[in-house]
Amino acid sequence: MIRKWKLVSLLLMVFPQFLLAQPEFSDCFINKTLRIDYLLNGTDQTAEVIVKQLKKEPYYGGSHVNLVEPNPMGTYRYQLMDEASQEVIFSRGFSPIFQEWQTTGEAKRRKGSFYQVAIFPFPKKICRFIIEQRNWEGEFETVFSTEIDPKNYFILEEKVPEYAIEELSVQGSPQTKVDVVILPEGYTADEMDKFVADAKRMIKVLFEAEPFDGHQQDFNWYAVKVPSMESGTDVPGEHSYKNTAFNSHFYTFDTPRYLTTQDMLSIHDAASVVPYDHIYLLVNTARYGGGGFYNFLSITSVDDSLAEKVFIHEFGHGFAGLADEYYSSGVAYSDYYNLEVEPWEANITTLVDFKSKWADMIDEATPQPTPRTAKYNDVLGLFEGGGYSEKGIYSPVMDCRMKSNGPNDFCPVCQKSIEQVIQWHCK
Repeated sequence: MIRKWKLVSLLLMVFPQFLLAQPEFSDCFINKTLRIDYLLNGTDQTAEVIVKQLKKEPYYGGSHVNLVEPNPMGTYRYQLMDEASQEVIFSRGFSPIFQEWQTTGEAKRRKGSFYQVAIFPFPKKICRFIIEQRNWEGEFETVFSTEIDPKNYFILEEKVPEYAIEELSVQGSPQTKVDVVILPEGYTADEMDKFVADAKRMIKVLFEAEPFDGHQQDFNWYAVKVPSMESGTDVPGEHSYKNTAFNSHFYTFDTPRYLTTQDMLSIHDAASVVPYDHIYLLVNTARYGGGGFYNFLSITSVDDSLAEKVFIHEFGHGFAGLADEYYSSGVAYSDYYNLEVEPWEANITTLVDFKSKWADMIDEATPQPTPRTAKYNDVLGLFEGGGYSEKGIYSPVMDCRMKSNGPNDFCPVCQKSIEQVIQWHCK
């Protein structure tokens, strides 16, 4: 067992950023959501934005204190800037499916278009909405900017859908908790009891894994009962198609086990009935698979023998922005990481700026790089291999919840990052 690190020391390392000045929520926002739906189009080298709609929604689940990220994660970022003062009053990093598609061979041959949704508290004043993308050198570049007038009568204010809601676990005010909405994909109206049971089962196993086992009181969980016409999901490679609420499918990027959806319009319409920070889709199938995208979406099948472990792994991606630590599985990406740039994810490194990662957590007696031999099975070190690459990228341990379906828990480096994200939401 990898030795446990004292949370006190981890928190001291993680939370100095909270001392940075933040905008006053009451000066800038009201406690509702402004949602911007847009298309993210482009190729492997280009990105463009087309706004589809703006909506005012009744619930906002985020912190009223931590509004601007001092150390943004994600391959993209959206910001709100007060037009008068030029002050950034809100920012969030995220990693969309579009960004992964940009690294595929298909993106070199043609344009693609992906539906996106940005959510933030509803502004009181005229603001500028900005979308940025990390370039190959790791720096953010603006790809879109537009003025947002909160008094614009083209901002829709529609009645939210009348779906039944089950509060699986509500521990306090949305602004001081991590709010997760779980949606059912491929469950018919007669299968809603199964959906709720599946959701409860997944939550239970999450809170049995470190470091989530000490944070049950920091989460609110909601299940929204959205029925599908048919059970299951699409499996294009086997010519099997189902009429479901959120149009999920396997064979994403022609990878059989990769389970995703692009129907973010339907997903966010369904989620709007509760306050939420993160959305998790449970897919009613026994086929192995899932996907997770930071501050965007997590999705997993429920009836495969490894479904519970996949649920935890994908939440590591979607909620905490953790990278995959495996390096030998077949993926559709090429040149995913620039080896001359330090990755933004906390649990991998190219050694360009290893001091900013877990260098100070490694015992002096542990060799760097650390051999992948049995002697170092339970040691925190510097192991070559990670981020889909056998060479040039390093990960913290021999095996972790972000590498394989073996371990039950996350490694100390992943735990540190998860702790940071939880506290960010709950302050």
